[in-house]
Amino acid sequence: MNSHKHARLTYARRIEMVKQMTAGVLSAPEAAAAQGVTAPTARKWLGRYLAGGEAALADVSSRPAHSPRSIDPAKALLIVELRRRRMLQSSIARSVGVSASTVSRVLARAGLSKLSDLEPAQPVVRYEREAPGELLHIDTKKLGRIVRPSHRVTGNRRDSVDGAGWETLFVAIDDHARLAFTAMHPDEKKAQAVQFLRNAVAYYARLGVCVQRLLTDNGSAFRSREFRQACLELGIKHTFTKPYRPQTNGKAERFIQSALREWAYGWTYQNSAQRTEALAQWQHHYNCHRPHSGIGGLPPISRLNSSRNNLLTLHT
Repeated sequence: MNSHKHARLTYARRIEMVKQMTAGVLSAPEAAAAQGVTAPTARKWLGRYLAGGEAALADVSSRPAHSPRSIDPAKALLIVELRRRRMLQSSIARSVGVSASTVSRVLARAGLSKLSDLEPAQPVVRYEREAPGELLHIDTKKLGRIVRPSHRVTGNRRDSVDGAGWETLFVAIDDHARLAFTAMHPDEKKAQAVQFLRNAVAYYARLGVCVQRLLTDNGSAFRSREFRQACLELGIKHTFTKPYRPQTNGKAERFIQSALREWAYGWTYQNSAQRTEALAQWQHHYNCHRPHSGIGGLPPISRLNSSRNNLLTLHT
């Protein structure tokens, strides 16, 4: 057991002090003054030494031997058992005869505070297509328009710009190479979604990548007839993420987090046009220079089959 950092008496100094008193070298007040403690403290340790020897001078826990107000272990087990039967905390408290706070404390220790904690954890399934173009992830993120630097920069919540509106960041990520294509659009409606899809396919085609499959969420723009027709014209098989399972489109979700941190909120922009202009530069940095931990610390462009020529193309 660790002694208090400001403790005047350690185990060794207690032994020294009581031996000085038992040998008659120093009286209790003198030994106490030498060690920087009071005479009653010196007598207390002397009494413990006389009763139990040197072992009695060791630190012991300050926890009481008996806690009358602590919950009985059998009741704690009953609380957990009732929770596993999907009972609410208030019902458990009434059934067991304890307070709601006691039930909450027991369930927190058992990791069952929420009913969802009773469900088995879904295993993380990681996948990666074998070649560029086999699967393209597309997702969107709404961003507030910038009229002038406001509360995010000044730190004053009252310094806001009301009615500035929104614009939408569209992102596309190749499942194998992690190569990204991004664009800002005025909204996330079907016309903008179709235009972004065509631009993304053209971008990857210039790099020698033929998009074969597409994965999006269940947004109305991606479910529209126009978007489905565009996929048919481009020869792309379109699939959707499972409802309430954003992990299915995790690569796009993770890319959006990086974009927000390093581009959208990483700098101070005077207006939306300045932020949009910076997006192209950040996309180039992400694709050609930024190490990607998911592919061994390499930039995404290095995963293309003809990365040498692609690098020359992108840098011209």
